[in-house]
Amino acid sequence: MKNRRSMVLYATLGVLAIALIATVAVLSRNPETVPQSATDAPSIAPLKVGEQAPDFSVSTTDGPFSLSEAQKKPVLLEVFATWCPHCQRETRVLNNLFDAYSGRFNLVAVSGSANGRNGTEPESQADVVRFAQDFSVRYPVAFDPDLTVAHQYLQGGFPTVVLIGKDRTIRSINSGEVPYATLRADLEKALKEN
Repeated sequence: MKNRRSMVLYATLGVLAIALIATVAVLSRNPETVPQSATDAPSIAPLKVGEQAPDFSVSTTDGPFSLSEAQKKPVLLEVFATWCPHCQRETRVLNNLFDAYSGRFNLVAVSGSANGRNGTEPESQADVVRFAQDFSVRYPVAFDPDLTVAHQYLQGGFPTVVLIGKDRTIRSINSGEVPYATLRADLEKALKEN
């Protein structure tokens, strides 16, 4: 009986020691190299529905895009991170929307994280292109090395999806995975505006 109690005691102490070591290891990691979740993404840009959208220009996989020079169509902007599972799943929604409303609106996705896809290296153009290839993205995507667009539009979570009307005012702001029906309804309203 005494041996059994000793064994249980040592096993319990061993488990506690392993848990303590794991906790210290996790807490001591460099936060700049750890991928972020949708809830702890950087910055919240000062955006409000109804305000004028900040201008931006990026080089996308389909060529240059500038909000100020975009045709008089609504613009759906996604600020995403290549490491973000929410962003990865949202590609299906955006692909479907892009196909269903082809040519009637502008869709552009812009990288918004300093962390690359593997979480240990800085984001790069190659990460963004690989993301587009791996998730069969059919809409334009852009690498923003200075995170300019993220500083203007990111709402604290990835992805951030902002709908900008024909008159360049912000029509809707969403963070996280946004259902197709929500984006479609917002886009339908924006398309009917003069």
